Amino acid sequence: MVRIILAIVVIVLSSYSLITKSKTELMPYCLFFLGTLILVTGFAELQKSRKGFVGYMSIVVSLFVFFVSIKVFLLH
Repeated sequence: MVRIILAIVVIVLSSYSLITKSKTELMPYCLFFLGTLILVTGFAELQKSRKGFVGYMSIVVSLFVFFVSIKVFLLH
């Protein structure tokens, strides 16, 4: 349920950004919610007892996206 809500938020923010052509204003928020979505997906993969590469890689990628999101927040 959380993944669906986060996916909808990311799609809405990205669509609004594309329609209004204001890419720099909403990018930090879109990146933050995308990182949260990837983090939740990684934890869900680890809980499914798939202790493989996908769950850990999702968590690493989400940490990188959070880092980029914070950098973009601080630059604007």
